[in-house]
Amino acid sequence: MTAKEKIDQLRADLHRHNYNYYVLNAPEISDKEFDSMMRDLQNLEKEYPEYQDNSSPTMRVGSDLNKNFTQVMHKYPMLSLGNTYSENEVTDFYDRVKQSLNEDFEICCELKYDGTSISLTYENGKLVRAVTRGDGEKGDDVTDNVKTIRTIPLLLHGNYPKLFEIRGEILMPWKSFEALNNEREAREETLFANPRNAASGTLKLQNSAVVASRKLDAYLYYLLGEELPCNGHYENLQMAASWGFKISEHMKKVHSLEEIFEYISFWDTERKNLSVATDGIVLKVNSLKQQKNLGFTAKSPRWAIAYKFQAERALTRLNKVTYQVGRTGTITPVANLDPVQLSGTVVKRASLHNADIIEGLDLHIGDMVYVEKGGEIIPKITGVNKEARGMLLGEKVKFITHCPECGSRLIRYEGEAAHYCPNETACPPQIKGKIEHFICRKAMDIDGLGPETVDTFYRLGLIKDAADLYNLKADDIKGLDRMGEKSAENIINGITASKEVPFERVLFALGIRFVGETVAKRIAKSFIDIEELANANLEVLINIDEIGEKIAKSIVTYFCNPSNRKLVERLKDAGLQLFQKEEDLNEYTDRLAGQSIVISGVFTHHSRDEYKILIEKNGGKNTGSISAKTNFILAGENMGPAKLEKARKLGIKIMNEDEFLALIS
Repeated sequence: MTAKEKIDQLRADLHRHNYNYYVLNAPEISDKEFDSMMRDLQNLEKEYPEYQDNSSPTMRVGSDLNKNFTQVMHKYPMLSLGNTYSENEVTDFYDRVKQSLNEDFEICCELKYDGTSISLTYENGKLVRAVTRGDGEKGDDVTDNVKTIRTIPLLLHGNYPKLFEIRGEILMPWKSFEALNNEREAREETLFANPRNAASGTLKLQNSAVVASRKLDAYLYYLLGEELPCNGHYENLQMAASWGFKISEHMKKVHSLEEIFEYISFWDTERKNLSVATDGIVLKVNSLKQQKNLGFTAKSPRWAIAYKFQAERALTRLNKVTYQVGRTGTITPVANLDPVQLSGTVVKRASLHNADIIEGLDLHIGDMVYVEKGGEIIPKITGVNKEARGMLLGEKVKFITHCPECGSRLIRYEGEAAHYCPNETACPPQIKGKIEHFICRKAMDIDGLGPETVDTFYRLGLIKDAADLYNLKADDIKGLDRMGEKSAENIINGITASKEVPFERVLFALGIRFVGETVAKRIAKSFIDIEELANANLEVLINIDEIGEKIAKSIVTYFCNPSNRKLVERLKDAGLQLFQKEEDLNEYTDRLAGQSIVISGVFTHHSRDEYKILIEKNGGKNTGSISAKTNFILAGENMGPAKLEKARKLGIKIMNEDEFLALIS
């Protein structure tokens, strides 16, 4: 079998297995076997780049190459539906249709999925474009990100039209949403309010590899084109399911108003058992001919309406407000409530977010408060039943002025809603949080350590900061709760191995406010060692590419603290890589300093990611789209015709990989 035949066979098998697993929920092989086949295909495609195909299953893995989104006009405007929360208005809609048509008609009832709208265009059975709703007239081209969603087919099977558009909703399942918010909470990042916001935010990320990791889902619900197979909307979607699309199995055709209300009543309760968020029911006249006769208003079709479910909320008593301290000192107020059943779970606590929210609600202890679940997952207080207040009104809730853990006076930075505890070196939750950040996978990646172990070591006085980890011995920790000799040795070996972690990750591990992974990399390339960074002033820091005043001030503040200086010195004495190694320094040049470079096409000598690293190591900047600021394009085989045309119009130099390698050698 030739390489081309092997590649074609693997692609066909992986497309089939992907459809069986993600759409039919009937896998034929194990995850391990699937992953092994995917790796084989990736290796073959790397070895034989001349067989590149944008519909390959490997496209679902995503790329870390940034890409600016371009705006695309919709062939058919994406109008919004008229919304109602009233059964009377549903009746009015039904009566209007009946009167306008003056003939028998069917209504297709569908669940209204609470995600972000998408339009997919297929030509000759291949996905060629995915565009967000935008303003209804035009949207963003997010094709690369959408290709990572495994429930959206890249290639169709069956008897499909040559050209058509299918619309639907990109969703983040509850399970993925909870996992994502747990990660963000651990990093003290703002939580997504609901899966819809999370899905929308994910779809607009400029890193499709991150999009792939968030495991988005999709349901398709509307077919458009000049040569559709059927006159019925419901029937067209059943045909689309046979081509490989994920279509809701809960659609139903009905013939009366009574059947519509039965459908609404059933799903108002049953929707809580679904794996994705829904917020209502969509009613559509089924016949495309009748839809055309009914027509449109300026904003929405006359043949469809959305009935929105009322948000579930409960009334319960506020007993007290407590305050949590995060790793960076953020103070989060938490309402402690009488237990109440809400959306299938018992709610005892709800976030109050910040002082402004508390003041706006005019909260008093003992108040009867309304609790809702934002996106039906995060409990929040939305109001107070002030009529329920008696003569004995409880104490007004006032935001605390001092840290509940260490007693330090709180501060509030200009322009920010949160309050902070400034005692970052002696406040227990902050100390433990900093150590947990220090050991995490993207920082020092110390095997065997986790939050519970850090808490145990801290309580027993074995560690007071991250530097104390490097003084631990196996004899110090073996015999502790659930800590055998082997576990103790693994932890010590993991701590020792972390001494080889490169400078940029050690910088990230320090937990300097606003210094994330990307900023840490940029700083590590700009300073020979930690001493040079510690002595850098504001002006020097601001002159580093992508380092603004906020980040620069945070770095200066960090190193002005004698406790932080002492910690860094102890880490340096422990043998951590707080400097650029000589081999790293030799790899960096300024040959591409100040130049913006776009990579396009398929390459022979290096992968796109390797070229990206080479550009950064030579002082250049990778950009995803061509503009007047682009200095040149590093072009391989099969460069996109649109990019080629734009480069010629702007007079931008196109350089092949041999010329590029000669330039930086």
